[in-house]
Amino acid sequence: MSDLKDKLEQLKREKKTRSKSQRIQDNWKKIDKNEDVSVKEKLQKLINLTQEEKSPKAQKSSFEPLSREPVQYFENAYPLDYRYGKIILSWGLDVASDILAGFSGNPAFEELNLSTALFLDLETTGLSGGTGVVPFLVGMGYYSENKFYVVQYFLGDLAAEERMVGELAEFFEQMNFQSVITFNGKGFDMPLMETRFILNRCPFILSELPHLDFLYPARSLWKHKYESCGLSYLACNVLKTGRTEDIPSAEVPWRYFQYLRSGNFELVEPVLYHNQEDLLSLLGILVRGALIFSEEGDEEIADAMDLFGAGKIMENRGEIEKSVLFYKKALEGKLNPQVSLKAKQKLSLFFKKTQEWNKAVSLWKEITSMETSPRIQLFSIRELAMYLEHREKDYQEAKRLAEEGWVLSRGISSYYERDFSYRLQRLKRKLGEIL
Repeated sequence: MSDLKDKLEQLKREKKTRSKSQRIQDNWKKIDKNEDVSVKEKLQKLINLTQEEKSPKAQKSSFEPLSREPVQYFENAYPLDYRYGKIILSWGLDVASDILAGFSGNPAFEELNLSTALFLDLETTGLSGGTGVVPFLVGMGYYSENKFYVVQYFLGDLAAEERMVGELAEFFEQMNFQSVITFNGKGFDMPLMETRFILNRCPFILSELPHLDFLYPARSLWKHKYESCGLSYLACNVLKTGRTEDIPSAEVPWRYFQYLRSGNFELVEPVLYHNQEDLLSLLGILVRGALIFSEEGDEEIADAMDLFGAGKIMENRGEIEKSVLFYKKALEGKLNPQVSLKAKQKLSLFFKKTQEWNKAVSLWKEITSMETSPRIQLFSIRELAMYLEHREKDYQEAKRLAEEGWVLSRGISSYYERDFSYRLQRLKRKLGEIL
């Protein structure tokens, strides 16, 4: 009987703790929306709201926050043969420079490799950016001395930000990195870091380096394949790490402010782990993406959907012939119907450009005969109508297709409706001239 009573009491305590934790998170979300208030003012508001919810007895408590180190440095070194999901860390050193240049769109990477790159990921006091947001955890990964290092600078006291910025600047100077690798760093991490360095009157030398933001290549490679291109999701599905979304992004600032209030480092330990996993995941998916372009690649590395993504990367680079090779190879494998149609559409336009009319017409007829979206049908009907009118001079068949396209486009696409209308008028005039 006493065991049951103890369990009930434990459940009550856990429920009370969860309820309190949720109230604090909700309060923080409301406070954090105000971008005109400084981080310190937001923290004070959160503390005041928390204290208001306490009973009179709790307010008289003699509790004192635990002592905190203003700035802490953490380091983990991984051997190069360490396996992270489907990749081994040493493979990063084999990623070719031209692939990095292709991913980044920056020719400066033609002279670089990952041996001198800095992988960067931040955890911050807010998710919206702006001068009021502070990166309280700066996570970095890099190759050195036959290891892959993950180092982290943790800001234990907001008042010590200038000191941490100074230590980071010295670290960057000593390490002499030649490039920066991030995931959404162009839109968030790098501008935020530069802002904090400027506010603390310190030069930010990373802004001068070539920058590869792998979020954009990742979207090209896998957006058509997976429901999300979030870093942890890709790590789980592309690398098969078994990683799950350990901490929701909205919870990270809340944990940090709770730590500042209490000094309880256990609150932020999961954030440090999350940050370390993000850095390893970033390296892992970059290497996995690079392997798709490897001549030694096979179906275990790249399936048809991956090859279609590689074609998009090459197309974005302007290397159309290489993109065509990937699209052709992708069509030899198993693509879902939507992606297969996109590949055929892209190939048909390439064959049109190179005047390989038999191949182009064959694809347009194939697309027209398939059950697909009206817009893709309209694309292929229009291309066939243009070919018949201008290349074959078969005005009668071109008119029939234009009429079909005009009927299909009504209420679906004003662009195609106007196009087929003008085309019909022109073809009728041409037929009148012949007759």
